Amino acid sequence: LGRGLDGLLPAASPRGASTAESVARIEELHRNRKQPRRRVDEASLEELAASIREHGILEPILVRKRREGGGYEIIAGERRWRAAQRAGLHEVPIFVRELSDENAFQAAIVENLQREDLNPIETARAFRRLRDEFGMTGEQIAQRVGKSRAAIANSMRLLELPELVLDLLETGAISEGHGRAILQAPDEAAQIRLAKLAASKRLSVRDVERLAREAAAVEGARKTKAPAKPVKSANIRDLEERLTKKLGCAVRVQDQGGRGTLEIDYGDLDELDRILGVIGG
Repeated sequence: LGRGLDGLLPAASPRGASTAESVARIEELHRNRKQPRRRVDEASLEELAASIREHGILEPILVRKRREGGGYEIIAGERRWRAAQRAGLHEVPIFVRELSDENAFQAAIVENLQREDLNPIETARAFRRLRDEFGMTGEQIAQRVGKSRAAIANSMRLLELPELVLDLLETGAISEGHGRAILQAPDEAAQIRLAKLAASKRLSVRDVERLAREAAAVEGARKTKAPAKPVKSANIRDLEERLTKKLGCAVRVQDQGGRGTLEIDYGDLDELDRILGVIGG
């Protein structure tokens, strides 16, 4: 990430792509609806607005020209734009760059990662979009955002968690480390219980890892001890099939050493009368 945006995006193309630093009216800028960040901390936004009132915007907002409607679409710097509005600014410095949808989205991800503006789930969803929408491999994503391939894979694995757990991660009630530990729990119900407990009791990641392992061990032991269903002999299965065809309804034979029960399914009393007639009752 230390390479900055210029090191992670393709250089300007001589066939029309260009860059230019200038000033734009604040109303000319429009938020990017594909912005990877979904949540904005109000307290930090107000702090940034206060800083802008005092010192102005020190770094231009990265934008590209809109294809329709005029003005500019923000690629990186939406928080600065929002804070500038709060600070009462009428103009903001911008850096115009012609980028494809793919490179614009990558730039937004990198900028947010550099500023630690994305929560773990926003980050994971952004990586998944790079994979699913733009066909990038884990290795390609890792190279573009300056992270290891394992880190990319671990991030996207968080999206396997139930929605309630994802909400706790997005709000910061539990951390990314908690999320990875909760993945070890054996099923969705156990994952939700553990996430709620971690949030309410402020458990450490190690505590959650231990509880998840214990839950998985209990579930494994339960499955191991579960009594196996008896296997019916070929003769009994053949008898069930012949009775089912004869009576025109499902028939089950439970046999234990020559003794047992005969179960016949029927949908209503009329069907029962029909079955009795076939039997000869």
